[in-house]
Amino acid sequence: ANYYGSLLQASTVCLGTGPSGDVYVPFRDLLPMVHPKDIVFDGWDISSLNLAEAMRRAEVLEWPLQEQLWPHMEKMKPRASIYIPEFIAANQEERADNVLRGSMAEQVEQIRRDIRDFKESSGVDKVIVLWTANTERFCDIVPGLNDTADNLLRAIEQGLEVSPSTLFAVASILEGCAYINGSPQNTFVPGAVELAAQRRVFIGGDDFKSGQTKLKSVLVDFLVGAGLKTKSIVSYNHLGNNDGKNLSAPQQFRSKEISKSNVVDDTVQANPVLYGPQDKPDHCVVIKYVPYVGDSKRALDEYTSEIMMGGTNTIVIHNTCEDSLLASPIILDLAILTELCQRITFCTEADPEFQGFHSVLSILAFLCKAPLVPEGTPVVNALFRQRSCIENILR
Repeated sequence: ANYYGSLLQASTVCLGTGPSGDVYVPFRDLLPMVHPKDIVFDGWDISSLNLAEAMRRAEVLEWPLQEQLWPHMEKMKPRASIYIPEFIAANQEERADNVLRGSMAEQVEQIRRDIRDFKESSGVDKVIVLWTANTERFCDIVPGLNDTADNLLRAIEQGLEVSPSTLFAVASILEGCAYINGSPQNTFVPGAVELAAQRRVFIGGDDFKSGQTKLKSVLVDFLVGAGLKTKSIVSYNHLGNNDGKNLSAPQQFRSKEISKSNVVDDTVQANPVLYGPQDKPDHCVVIKYVPYVGDSKRALDEYTSEIMMGGTNTIVIHNTCEDSLLASPIILDLAILTELCQRITFCTEADPEFQGFHSVLSILAFLCKAPLVPEGTPVVNALFRQRSCIENILR
């Protein structure tokens, strides 16, 4: 086994220049970090399959490896989860045989009990909760419903419209556990963000940045940085895993489309020589569900840029990857980096009193398609600027 694809476990940082040239060290050695082997896992799922059966159904790992893992995985069974059908695709109903009953408030309370039970039974020091479940449709931001922490908590008590991912966020925050959203929907409605700030609990997201979008943020940064005016970006994907099945529904696809489409905005805005105030590339995102290809996601991108004397330059890229295997090391990085941030305090010349980071962990931007940032803070999507942010803080 290895940790290829992990920023912290499989990449290096240049510390400077020594007598023999540049000096590089593993990212994980910059500061004391949790080792992945020391992480204890538990979780919830609307499907009752134990992890061994789920592993076989997913068909991601090679069969010999599945056989080795089977006796360990079959002991792990997910806890009952929150299921509100209107937030995910109707085709997910066939999996939903492990769901919580009762009112919305009762379900949140059960999630809180689950967190406490896991922490006590496992003996871990900290719990960090990550949403790795289905993409949900977007929620409307409604005054009196989810615009403040008090209104959000009241909405839960009254059983009004609150998404499952937001319910998990509220339960985690109330238990003092950091919460990371790995899907593109707007889990962190204003009330959830305010609640996290009140409780001084870290939140982060949104949407794991693994393959096509990561490449897009690099390539457009290169094109615009080279003085080429990118005018058209067309991204086509097809995949056959359950993520693709859920995204075949229009409302869930729309959440993903928004997440994928905003990734070049700051790069474009950084070059007023090429782009006017209202000028930006045409950007089209297509995702199709093709069951046969399974977890092997196919991504095709076409980038068309204007060049000198009215010419055009078109770059076409085809990318095939195992979707889950790209996301897994990112999940580890998010948990490990979040835990590290919980142990960091700092002071400034203006304020000599030591303090922690803002509850919205924008340092996680490198790992997310649609970075969550504090209100009024610019969003940075350019990949190497995001990486530099992590490097500079850890230095």
